Amino acid sequence: MMIFLILAPYGAFTALMLVTSAAVSLFTAAAICLMAIAHDILHGRSIKMLGAGSALLFAALGCYITLADAGWSSSVVKLTVDCGVFAISLASLAMRQPFTLQYARQVVDAETARLPGFLKANYIITWAWTAAFMLMLIANILMIYVPGLPLWSGIAIAFAARNTAVYFTKWYPEYQRAKFASSTVSASAL
Repeated sequence: MMIFLILAPYGAFTALMLVTSAAVSLFTAAAICLMAIAHDILHGRSIKMLGAGSALLFAALGCYITLADAGWSSSVVKLTVDCGVFAISLASLAMRQPFTLQYARQVVDAETARLPGFLKANYIITWAWTAAFMLMLIANILMIYVPGLPLWSGIAIAFAARNTAVYFTKWYPEYQRAKFASSTVSASAL
């Protein structure tokens, strides 16, 4: 459920870009980000870097396109959004606060959050998402600069990158738990 809420603004943006203007798509995505932020605040949770950064990105780009330059193609708008999300992810790593850490702390107990492997796992998961964002960025670059590529190829790359990151996000913590449990059993046998 949480991954759905995290990805909802991007899914809405992508779907709306197929049927309406860039400004409507961007402002709708910003509104969804703000609703997710409001949901977190109402439930006593922290404001997430990815959600807040994305809300600012969508709103700022929407304002720019509405007020300054409405001539941007949908490909350039998508590329700009991908660059922004990629930058947010890299910034979270540079600030030593991987963006997945805020979400992960919501779903684990305090003891688990204090484990040294917990932070390392979140760095690895954030790097996986950063790689997925980069692949989506590359797909958009290819769609702009290799116009002969069919539309489905860019969509397939983005879909595969996103789904791989989602799968990895679910799989890796389970893998780490199993690894930790087996090492604990081995250590207690000594």
